[in-house]
Amino acid sequence: MPNVIASIALLVWPLVTLALFRRLRPGTALVASLLAGYLLLPPLPAEFDPPLLPSLNKSTIPSLSVLFVALALRRLGPGDLVPRHPLMQAALAAFVLSPLMTVLRNDDPLAFGPLILPALRVIEIPGLLIQQWLLAVPFLMARAFLRDEAEHRLLLWALVAGGLAYTLPILIEVRLSPQLNTWIYGYFQHSFSQMVRGDGFRPIVFLYHGLWVAFFVAMTVLAALGLAREARGRRAVGLWIAGAGLMVVLVLAKSLAPLLYVLLLAPAILLAPRRVQLLGAAAMAALSLGYPLLKGADLVPQERLLEWAGDISADRAQSLGFRFDNEDVLLERAMERPVFGWGIWGRNLLYDRESGREITVTDGRWLVVIGVFGWVGFLAEFGLLAFPVLRLWIGAGRAPPGAATVTLAVILGMNLVDLLPNATLTPLTFLAAGAILGRVEAALAQARARAAPPPLRTVL
Repeated sequence: MPNVIASIALLVWPLVTLALFRRLRPGTALVASLLAGYLLLPPLPAEFDPPLLPSLNKSTIPSLSVLFVALALRRLGPGDLVPRHPLMQAALAAFVLSPLMTVLRNDDPLAFGPLILPALRVIEIPGLLIQQWLLAVPFLMARAFLRDEAEHRLLLWALVAGGLAYTLPILIEVRLSPQLNTWIYGYFQHSFSQMVRGDGFRPIVFLYHGLWVAFFVAMTVLAALGLAREARGRRAVGLWIAGAGLMVVLVLAKSLAPLLYVLLLAPAILLAPRRVQLLGAAAMAALSLGYPLLKGADLVPQERLLEWAGDISADRAQSLGFRFDNEDVLLERAMERPVFGWGIWGRNLLYDRESGREITVTDGRWLVVIGVFGWVGFLAEFGLLAFPVLRLWIGAGRAPPGAATVTLAVILGMNLVDLLPNATLTPLTFLAAGAILGRVEAALAQARARAAPPPLRTVL
């Protein structure tokens, strides 16, 4: 069980956020509060659970803190939280409000032998709507505060700094086993057996799983390489060293997928023109949106992927095959209520009809969202995340945006692809998407201003 230190850390975070916004520029304070909260606060089950409201935890407290502090200090107005693009407005409305229809369409209890899953009640609607809104807060505030190349460079520097700061805790856990969360907050946040890999350990530090740690380090490696390519002098040398060191940490984190992402994307970050990098980011974003359709149409080359995994190890092939089998079963389950989904309380899963034991495992974020909130929820969430990258690519033309913006788009594209096999959706995902949307909206506003006719002058 979480100890008193875990509770204190969650309770004081709004004060930390207030101090940051008083001393730093809004964009810097936003990045510092959300990134530090993600890396340092205790994960679930540490939480405060008020009745009829969403849990106050590592995910929601930083978002709630930055929103209220920015509004209270007048760094942000309510109108700043509304995207300008009509498609983004529709996606945001669907993202926040679709749980309303999900609840109304799931007023029937489900029985699996001795297991009874309750019907969804109208009283649960406010909590779900607030939860969705808090998920979107980093996206909306990044859109307002992180709109240009300089702010995107700031975000990349923050990722590198966070990765370097996390290096020591990661190395401690690689050497001594994952214990920091237990030592400081009094509990272990996951299954310890999943942190054992071969004859060593996968670090977990204060995140949800060892995979989350490895994926975060992968983000920092790409951020360091993107900055190093454009830097000069001593700063460039420092960034190359940081990137190499973080790459070593990524290898030690013992998670294959993040390592493969970096091995594939690092050469593009280092060598490819920005236009090509942006095309790759857009392709990854499009894949994340289209994967459910490809899966439903049986167009995903599963056998080929299983063969490649088997070339690495039999265990990898078995794990991937298990994921594919569960995706097939759970996608079929989701299609029984395709528009607004099955709702919460595990209603989207399958259970043994005799014992009530859960017989499916949901790994990919896309499958979770489709099962819980249906196609409306999926298109809303993945649309918010993928559209900024796609629109950035469409509007780039012959003059692609700056290197920092393109690197950020590649990192976001990598995260969107990883949401297919995993559920690595974090505040950093929404932060990157919102920052890119802010850049897109600023570019569109500039284009409209250039195209506007000059004001008429009256000659007397």
